Amino acid sequence: MEIKERNNSFYLGPDYQNRVGEITFHVKEGEIIVDHTYVDPSLRGQGLAFKLVEKVIEKARNENKKIVPVCSYVKKVMEKNESFKDVYKK
Repeated sequence: MEIKERNNSFYLGPDYQNRVGEITFHVKEGEIIVDHTYVDPSLRGQGLAFKLVEKVIEKARNENKKIVPVCSYVKKVMEKNESFKDVYKK
């Protein structure tokens, strides 16, 4: 499933109005503040939420920004993954 970007989010689904998963954020002075992650219950357990987190990490690296995880899922993922420490702002 392709991940697309729109309205300060990355999303999964045929289009933004019919998204089945999303991660939302806002950008502020060198930071990407991630505040929400959601995947439709019918699609959970496939690693899609993790893939959404990876897209935000890719964006942060490309834009030389740090991620401030307000979303508890994103915080847990970033704390567990040593390879994400370069963009993680505690």
